[in-house]
Amino acid sequence: MSELNPQAEGETTKKIESQTAKLPSTVFLTASLAAMAVSLGLRCAGKKHASLFVGQWAAPFLLLGIYNKIVKTEGHD
Repeated sequence: MSELNPQAEGETTKKIESQTAKLPSTVFLTASLAAMAVSLGLRCAGKKHASLFVGQWAAPFLLLGIYNKIVKTEGHD
């Protein structure tokens, strides 16, 4: 089993964080609220499975927003 190179992981993480830091935190909140609204609309349209699928996107969007805020506030490493 090959080991991951910690140096490469740090470089990749820094590149991702530098790009996501450009996004305001409200983007993630808006995406979460939009997922909930679309889920509600799908549920009202009788598409139960699609509604559940889209509704589950809200939590990851909120978690990404929290991560983004922490990175902006505390920085990397």
